[in-house]
Amino acid sequence: MPNPMYALPIMQTSRPEIQAARRWVVKLGSSLVTNQGRGVDLEAVTAFASQVADLRAQGHQVVMVSSGAIAEGMKRLGWGRRPHEIHDLQAAAAVGQMGLAQAYDAGFSRFALQTAQILLTHEDIADRRRYLNARSTLRTLLDLGVVPIVNENDTVVTDEIKLGDNDTLAALVTNLLEADVLVILTDQAGLFSSDPRKDPSAKLIERASASHASLVQMAGGAGSMIGTGGMATKVRAARRAAASGAHTLIASGLEPKVLLRLVSGESVGSLLTADLPVWTARQQWLADHLTLRGHVSIDEGAVKVLQSGGKSLLPIGVIDVGGEFERGDVVACLASSGNEVARGLANYSSKEIRRIMGQPSSQIEAVLGFVEEPEFIHRDNLVLTSSAENSSPASSVSASE
Repeated sequence: MPNPMYALPIMQTSRPEIQAARRWVVKLGSSLVTNQGRGVDLEAVTAFASQVADLRAQGHQVVMVSSGAIAEGMKRLGWGRRPHEIHDLQAAAAVGQMGLAQAYDAGFSRFALQTAQILLTHEDIADRRRYLNARSTLRTLLDLGVVPIVNENDTVVTDEIKLGDNDTLAALVTNLLEADVLVILTDQAGLFSSDPRKDPSAKLIERASASHASLVQMAGGAGSMIGTGGMATKVRAARRAAASGAHTLIASGLEPKVLLRLVSGESVGSLLTADLPVWTARQQWLADHLTLRGHVSIDEGAVKVLQSGGKSLLPIGVIDVGGEFERGDVVACLASSGNEVARGLANYSSKEIRRIMGQPSSQIEAVLGFVEEPEFIHRDNLVLTSSAENSSPASSVSASE
C-alpha cells in the first residue's frame, strides 16, 4: 500500500512566510548540546549563540528552549546510565541545571548577549495568572534584548520526566508569546516519509501542512538514545504551535549555520505550515492545558450546539461527570464516543453539576439554592477542540489532581 505521505509536495525552493517572521522560538535537542549525553558541549552552545547573535542583529527576537539538564547532571554525578527513579531524575536535573545555565551564559556572553533562565512547569501554563506572568516576563526580557533560555522545571515535576516533552514545551512557549516560527533542531535532517534508518527510499518532506492527517501516523518512535522524544512529539508540537498561527521548522542542528539559513528562507529540513484557524490568546490558554481535573459527557444536541459556534454549554446538555473539579477549573467536554469536543472554565463544581445536569437553567436555583450562572460553561470561556486530532493533541483527562 503506497505511503499517503507521498501525496505531499516534496520540493520547495523558497519559504517567504519564514523570511517575514520576526519572533522565533528555537528548541535544541539534548544530543546537540550534550556531546551525545556526555555533558554540556560549550563549543556547540557557543556556535548556536553566534547564530542567535546574528539573528538579533537582523532585528529578530529569539527564545531558546534547551534540553540537556539531566545529561549534564549525570556527568557531574558520575552516573554512566540514565536512572529510572523519578527522584534520581529530579536530582540529576537539579545538578545539571547549574552547568546548563553556566554554558549558555558563557556562550552568549562572547557576543555581548545576556541570557535569562526560565524554568516552567505545565502548572505555570495551566494557571491563568502564572501564565500571564510568564508571558509578561518573557516579553520584557525580549524587549530588553535578553535571550531567554527556557526549560521544563524537571526538579519539581511529578510525572515521569521525558526530554521529548521539551518539544511540547517549545510549542507552549510559542503560543505563549504568539511567536511567528517554532524551530525544532534535532540530530535528524527533518521529517521523512518513513524511517530513513530502515527504509533507504525514505524521502525528506520539505513542506507539508501541520494539520495533515498522516503526519503523526508516519512519524516514528524515539529518534536517539539520549533524548526520549521522537518525531511524533515534534509533529504534535507543530500542530499545537499552528493553533496560534506559528509555522514549524524541523531540521538538523548539525547543519552549518542552520538558523541563519532557515531565517533566509533556504529550504533546509521540513516546514510544517500553519493553515488552521488561529485561536485567541484566551482560547489558546484553554487549549494548552495538558492535564485536566475532570470532564463532562454531553448529549448529541449539545455537541451540535457547540460545534455550530458561538454557543454556551448549559447544564441540560450534560449527561455524565468524571473527576473532581471546582468552579473556575478547566474541564473537557466529551461526546458519547469519548472524543473531546470542547473545553472551558466550569461555572459549577463537579458536585454541583452532578446535581443539576440534565436540568434546564431555570431549575438551577431550585436544586442548588443559588445560581452562579445560567451556563455551565459560558461561550466566552470555551474553545472547540473537536478538530484537536487535526491540530493539537487532546490532553489527558485525569480523575484527580
